[in-house]
Amino acid sequence: MSRVWDVPVDDSTRVRDVRVAAEEASVCAGLGTHRTATAALVATELATNLIRHADGGRMLINLVERAHSGGPRQSVQLVSLDHGPGIPDIAVAMRDGYTTASSLGAGLGTCRRIANDFDLHSAPGRGTVAVARIDHEPPARRNGTPPQGLRAGGVNVPLGRADHSGDAWSHLSDGDRLTLLLADGLGHGAKAAEASDAAVKELRGAAGLPPAEILRHLGRALRRTRGAAVAVAQIDLVSGRLSFAGIGNVGARLRTGGTWKPLLSQPGIVGAQAPASVPVQREPWQDDSLLVLHSDGLPSRWTSPDDTVLLGCDPALMAAVILRDAGSAARPVSDDTCVAVLGGGTAAHRAGSPG
Repeated sequence: MSRVWDVPVDDSTRVRDVRVAAEEASVCAGLGTHRTATAALVATELATNLIRHADGGRMLINLVERAHSGGPRQSVQLVSLDHGPGIPDIAVAMRDGYTTASSLGAGLGTCRRIANDFDLHSAPGRGTVAVARIDHEPPARRNGTPPQGLRAGGVNVPLGRADHSGDAWSHLSDGDRLTLLLADGLGHGAKAAEASDAAVKELRGAAGLPPAEILRHLGRALRRTRGAAVAVAQIDLVSGRLSFAGIGNVGARLRTGGTWKPLLSQPGIVGAQAPASVPVQREPWQDDSLLVLHSDGLPSRWTSPDDTVLLGCDPALMAAVILRDAGSAARPVSDDTCVAVLGGGTAAHRAGSPG
């Protein structure tokens, strides 16, 4: 099971908790001493900014699987969320070496430089969200060109700040096809996580199958678990076509040509009470298309983003903004919550791609 650290940052004493969580996550990912120190520095700077400039917020830290020449490796993903006043001049704040009074002296520009990926979105009066990922090796020298092509990212939050979430997401490429999966294990806690993790593991051997076949394959594999709601979306890059199939209460929205539309799943539980046949919804996939999958921990009436700057950001950052804006202290979530985003936009200040 993938560990999640959900740390509220409401006073300066919590900054240390964030640093310790980043170090623990680095150990779990197998990062060396230098990259662990990098993760701790970036996490501490982001947490300090929450206190100094937003009157508090929240840090989410988890492990994400990344492509590597020697096979998949886990990296540490750091997400900072707040409902503060926002950053008035992002270009100045992101300048390497720029810091504010009483900061650590690292600054957001330095965080961007030493992290393998870094992206930030801020809106006046709505707050700021930042995402950083730390790999095993330092980032290569960048040529200033934003990444192109399809990218996937997500955030995962356990109910009640538990150590593990019952939700999981994953994406895999197989030739000219890219498959995105989101699984919501029945209930929450360790048994739910066992079911969603099983779905993610089975996808690795089934990504070449079409979505309906993947769900049938998962149905057999998840029988030993309590079952899960699962949605599978597959992009055919040659034909420019999205194929979607889902069983259970996993939400999906597709944005194409500036218009959002829902994609529908069928009632049931993969591995327990799945329907005999699953219809596949097919939609055109264009260069500007964007897909959001989410578990039912996210309120069903969440607002689809149409901020053109946000739509070009790192997919994990988009997922985090959707998560932040869908809830509040007055509306606490009642389940694990996972949001995954697939798209191909670019951002002017992004440092790298999510791999």
